[in-house]
Amino acid sequence: MSYDDIILRNAVLHILDSTVGMPVLSDTLLNLNPELNDFLKNHMVRILSSDDTKKCRFLEGSQVRKRLEGFTEEELLPVSRDLAANLYPLMNQNITIPAGDLFFVTYQLESRLFLAVLKMNYREYYVHYTETAEEGNSNDVVKQRAALPGSGKLSEAAFLDLSDYSLLLTEKKYEINGEKQYYFSERFLECTTQMSQKTKLGIVTKAVEQINKKFFEDDLDKQMEAKSVIHNDILEQGSLIPESIGEKLYGSIPEIQEEFTEKLEKYHMTDEEVRPSHPSTLKKYEKQFLTTDTGIEINIPMEEYNNKNHVEFITNPDGTISVLIKNISHLSSR
Repeated sequence: MSYDDIILRNAVLHILDSTVGMPVLSDTLLNLNPELNDFLKNHMVRILSSDDTKKCRFLEGSQVRKRLEGFTEEELLPVSRDLAANLYPLMNQNITIPAGDLFFVTYQLESRLFLAVLKMNYREYYVHYTETAEEGNSNDVVKQRAALPGSGKLSEAAFLDLSDYSLLLTEKKYEINGEKQYYFSERFLECTTQMSQKTKLGIVTKAVEQINKKFFEDDLDKQMEAKSVIHNDILEQGSLIPESIGEKLYGSIPEIQEEFTEKLEKYHMTDEEVRPSHPSTLKKYEKQFLTTDTGIEINIPMEEYNNKNHVEFITNPDGTISVLIKNISHLSSR
């Protein structure tokens, strides 16, 4: 998804500062000038292109779902006021949930209408200010406690497809009644979520690492093969099937493959498709990172690792390992 794919239509801002004691709900829509348009769209694209987003489905009886029944853009102000008023008591009763501003934005994507709910938690910044004194101008520095995030990914945001009421969501756990909870989906939106692509990939990676540590801890080739197999499946197919990864890595040893499958079954991940796409998620699979016992660090791009004409690992008679880098036409130092 690119910046130009999104067309903003209308937006409203409600202030949910728990230190005030009551929400400050807007009676007017925002003026979507070019600067504000860029500000909102950049935050939205950052989330929508992330592998942290999760699919979400409203639970039966969700009050948010009921309030959005038959939603039209003419209802943006009253609907957003009601939803913001519902969220504020939840924030006020749980001090770990940060204060912030709540934006409701209608936007168009591929001719379909969407509603975005963006919670922008406050950040603290120091800013200068000046006042007039008898001696002239008096400049000082003051802490701004309610600054909005200019960059970085928002902790809580939801994107609703108004044609079928499907949701994409990003969120963070906060402590509520002594327990870490996803308050945004579970208690505010009242929906059930699937795992994000990043979480799915993390489960597969962790299962592979656990198996390799248990059965192949001293087998460098097996550890490098694991990363290569995951990388190649994503590169060639755009996705991976965890069970297929197990077959490729451990298919020749049925008892090990079975243990790998059992780890996946705990998360219902055996046949689940994993489709990560963001460069930051895939970055760790693009290279083999090696460190010798003498402190030498070697970074090998995966395409070079897979090319035996360029890199070769040799096990010497005494058990040591040599890395042979071949067919080099030029070397540079930095």
